[in-house]
Amino acid sequence: MSGKIEAAVETVKANTPEKPTGLALYSRFALAGAICCSITHGGLTPVDVVKTRIQLDPQTYNRGMIGGFKQVIQNEGAGALLTGAGPTFAGYFLQGAFKFGGYELFKQQAINTLGYETASNNRTLVYLASSACAEFFADIALCPLEATRIRLVSEPTYASGLVSGFGKMLKNEGAGAFYAGFGPILFKQIPYTMAKFVVYEKVAEAVFRKYPKNTLSDGQQTVVNLGSGLIAGFAAALVSQPADTMLSKINKTKGLPGEGTTSRLIKIAKELGLKGSYGGIGARLVMVGTLTAGQFAIYGDIKKALGATGGVEIGK
Repeated sequence: MSGKIEAAVETVKANTPEKPTGLALYSRFALAGAICCSITHGGLTPVDVVKTRIQLDPQTYNRGMIGGFKQVIQNEGAGALLTGAGPTFAGYFLQGAFKFGGYELFKQQAINTLGYETASNNRTLVYLASSACAEFFADIALCPLEATRIRLVSEPTYASGLVSGFGKMLKNEGAGAFYAGFGPILFKQIPYTMAKFVVYEKVAEAVFRKYPKNTLSDGQQTVVNLGSGLIAGFAAALVSQPADTMLSKINKTKGLPGEGTTSRLIKIAKELGLKGSYGGIGARLVMVGTLTAGQFAIYGDIKKALGATGGVEIGK
């Protein structure tokens, strides 16, 4: 009898797919992150075009988001709303891989270093540190493509697309031009990502505490991811808006001869003031709230499809 039971157990084990670990697991996290970020950012390219125009030319684009859409279409045609779509898809595919994959990796490293109980008891700090580290490496990959995107949006006749725009900037201004906005992108993206992940984790924790995850259907879990992501997106947009405006400004044109990035940033900050630094915030709240909600929903669904369920969870 015991022999039959053991044989049955072995049969079940053989037919049960093993959960991925190590590189196989984190590559799945990275792929899920790459897909969710490229889809959401790329799909919202028209909103980003209008938001960037409002930031760069508030005197002309002074009718809000809806008015901005109408102005762009009237002046340049509907096709202008897709300006920079190429670098947006490519840049955020890379950034998403490093951001989400790195976040899960750094959370696991924190658990390995601190121990599960300590990491769980200090999970807010773990969320903040893991997201900051992941975003730093993600921004190294994103910065050249984001610089190209902003140049294409701010100067519609600059180039025909990603490859020509990237090549023109490299030839005319050198590789350093791609990282002129690296400081602002760090000041924008790191607080943005820290707020995004910690608020998402906290909201999701609160929901799952009341409605345990194992009692919810896949569809209900997706709704939780959407709602938590929406709140996280609003928080992230408000935190990172001033740096986002400065990033748009510094990448609009090249600096004066001998003018360093720091001095350019100081000059831009003085010109903008607090009110100016929040130009385009309405459009950005819509954009970031929507894309963050979409990102976490898509990320969760793709992880399930790839068999990378659960992630590195330390919530209580």
